[in-house]
Amino acid sequence: MRKSIFVPAALGLAAFVFLAAVLSGTALAQTAPAQRAEILILGTYHMANPGRDIFNMAADDVLTPKRQAEIGELLEVLKRFKPTKIAIESTVYEDRRPKQYAEYLAGTYTLSQNEIEQVGFRLAKELGMKAIYPVDIDGDFPMQRVINFAKAKGQSQIMDQIMSEIGEMVKQEDAYLHSHSVLETLLYMNDDKKVAQSVGFYFREARLGDPGDYAGPDLLASWYQRNIRIYNNIAKIIESPNDRVLVIYGAGHLGWLRQMVTNDQAVRLRKLSEFVRAQGSGLTPGKAPQYRMPREDSL
Repeated sequence: MRKSIFVPAALGLAAFVFLAAVLSGTALAQTAPAQRAEILILGTYHMANPGRDIFNMAADDVLTPKRQAEIGELLEVLKRFKPTKIAIESTVYEDRRPKQYAEYLAGTYTLSQNEIEQVGFRLAKELGMKAIYPVDIDGDFPMQRVINFAKAKGQSQIMDQIMSEIGEMVKQEDAYLHSHSVLETLLYMNDDKKVAQSVGFYFREARLGDPGDYAGPDLLASWYQRNIRIYNNIAKIIESPNDRVLVIYGAGHLGWLRQMVTNDQAVRLRKLSEFVRAQGSGLTPGKAPQYRMPREDSL
């Protein structure tokens, strides 16, 4: 009987297609980006006016109905990040804040003006979270040594100029707060240019030093050390590549913590501005922008 040549050819083609599909799937598996935990650093002003920084904003009362409504607006935006954990600027060595949060859930604790509670506690409760995570660690901040170095080297005018500019920046932020909503103010403070400006002051101070007395570089190193320790504490609470950690911290830490998240290839940085889109000319002091929520499929 004469055998057909088409049956083996068809089988060969099927085998080729199968092999190509397997190899293609393997290649896709190798090139597809791995799921990474996400971290959103929310740089804030200190709503309770603790006065612990060299320069401090004069925040108004966030317990007024107007500000409470504005914080509610902020929380709705943050919910779009879909956080699974919330980290706060409270010492990692104490359980005071976790206990207060547990009491808040039980209805036995009244929230203070502090942003940890007004943003962190409220959002965590609304999202059904059972815990909140302190990640702060204190550190040295040898500013006086830099001032002394500048004075000894006849460079006090350099330090005076830096401090003057920092004071002016805080005044502008204060004025912005008093004419804008909480959300608008935080978008303004979390803007990339504002963050770069804040980080830049440290590098200008780092120039004040010489062999034998690296006063400015040591100040920067001390600040970096504190922030990398904070970041270590943040990273430790990540348990899954599906985690989405919201970090609520004073804005002075924002640029440094963002830098650390960006440089850590195990995680992905997210920003507040991704979840609120500005229409028009953008964020301009004295002129409140109009916002619209981004589409769900764009996040």
